Amino acid sequence: MTILINEEIDILLKDTSRSFFITLQALPSKIRGQIGLLYLLARIADTIADTKNGDAAQLIQALNSYNEFVQGKSSDLPDFNPIADIQEHQGEAKLLRDVKRVVISLDQYDSGDKERIQQCLDIIVSGQTLDLERFGPANDGGRISHLNQHDELDDYAYRVAGSVGEFWTKMSLAHLFNANGQKEEKLFANGVRFGKALQLINILRDIPEDLRFGRCYIPGHLLEELGLESSDLLLAENMDKFRPLYDQFLDEASSHLDAAVEYIGMLPYRQFRLRGACMLPVLIGQRTIALLRTKNVLDSENRVKVLRPEINDLIRKTKRSLIIPGGSKRLLKSNRDH
Repeated sequence: MTILINEEIDILLKDTSRSFFITLQALPSKIRGQIGLLYLLARIADTIADTKNGDAAQLIQALNSYNEFVQGKSSDLPDFNPIADIQEHQGEAKLLRDVKRVVISLDQYDSGDKERIQQCLDIIVSGQTLDLERFGPANDGGRISHLNQHDELDDYAYRVAGSVGEFWTKMSLAHLFNANGQKEEKLFANGVRFGKALQLINILRDIPEDLRFGRCYIPGHLLEELGLESSDLLLAENMDKFRPLYDQFLDEASSHLDAAVEYIGMLPYRQFRLRGACMLPVLIGQRTIALLRTKNVLDSENRVKVLRPEINDLIRKTKRSLIIPGGSKRLLKSNRDH
C-alpha cells in the first residue's frame, strides 16, 4: 500500500477542516506536511471517539488499538469501515476508509519528525480517552455529566490542544529557527497556552452542542455557587445568571490568547509564513471572544461564529501586516481591542 501524496493529503485536509486548511496553506513547506499529517491522524482519533455507536469501553478499545498501530506497537488495525458508513460528514468517512494509508504516510519522514508526531498523537488520544471515561459516548439525550474541578478542564485543554502548540514549537525549532535557554522555555510555555486558548474558545462556544451529547465542561461546583446545575444551561433564559462565571472563562481564554500574541512576537521577523499561519487563528479567536461577550451562548438556535466574509478580511489584513514593520503587532492589538 502506498503512502498518501501531498495532493491527496491536501484534499483530505480541505474536506475535514476548511479553517485549518487556510492556516496550513500559510505554513513554510519544511513543516507543512508533518503538521498536516498530525491533524489527519488526530482527526481520525476524534472521529472514532465521537462515534455514536457502541459503548465507552468499545470506543476506548478502538482508540487504543488505533493509537498502538500509529505508535508501531501493533500490526493490527481495526476495521473502521462500519464507523465510516455511519458518518454524516463525508470527509470524515473518507478519512476513516483511508486510515491505513494515512498512518503509513509517517514513513516518509525522518525518525525525529515521526517520533514528534507519534508523541503528540499519544497525548491527544489520552485526552479523548479521558473524555470517554468521564462522559461516555456522544449520544443524543440522556444524563448530562460535568467536570468536577477546573484543573480537569485545564488538563484536558492541554492534552487535546496545548500539546499541539508544543508540537508546533518543536517542529519550528527543528526545521526553521533556533532558540536557546529562557527564550526556548518561554516559547514552549506560550505555545502550550496558544493551543489551550483555541480549545477553551471552542468549548465556550459549543456549550449547547456538548450538553446535547451529555457533556458539560464547566465544573459542577462552580455552577452550584451560582445556584445552577449543568442541565440548567440547556435553557437560554439562564444566560444572565450564568454570565458572571462565563465571563471569567472568557477572561481566561483571552489571557491565553495574549500569550499566543507574545508567542508570535518571539518568532523571527524573517519567518513571514510561520507568523502569518499563527496570526489567523489568534485573530479569529479574538473576534470569537468579542462576540461571545455580547451574545447568548446558551441559545442553541443562534450559534456564535465568525462569518466567512470577516475571515477573508482578516486574511487580507494579515498578509498586509506581514510586510509592514510592526504591522503584525498593531493588527493583533487593534483586533483585540475592537
